[in-house]
Amino acid sequence: MNVPADLRYSSSHEWLRLDGDIGTVGISDHAQEALTDVVFVELPAPGRKVDAADPTAVVESVKAASDIYAPVGGEVIEINPAVEADPALVNTDPYGNGWLFKLRVKNPAEALALLDAAAYTALIS
Repeated sequence: MNVPADLRYSSSHEWLRLDGDIGTVGISDHAQEALTDVVFVELPAPGRKVDAADPTAVVESVKAASDIYAPVGGEVIEINPAVEADPALVNTDPYGNGWLFKLRVKNPAEALALLDAAAYTALIS
């Protein structure tokens, strides 16, 4: 299983790539495999303010609809229109073109409370 080392992970299977105070959020390879074929993605409106663990997006697969939680608090500044047009990107490229939204992170130190790659790998093993 591919678990990129440069990301932080929540126990609910979201990942965060932090670049200064901008955090890109998606779901892990493990999560997309559990969901199977993603058929619809509901993304948050830019400008929405969220706290860590707030339900922020929804991913629907042929099996179920799942809430996607903000791994850290902040303001949604961008959504991924490619994933709205082609939800299967969540399955085919979860750590690349399948990202969901970007946040201006309120407190970048919150990312330190998330799991690193080794801890996330242990969680899903």
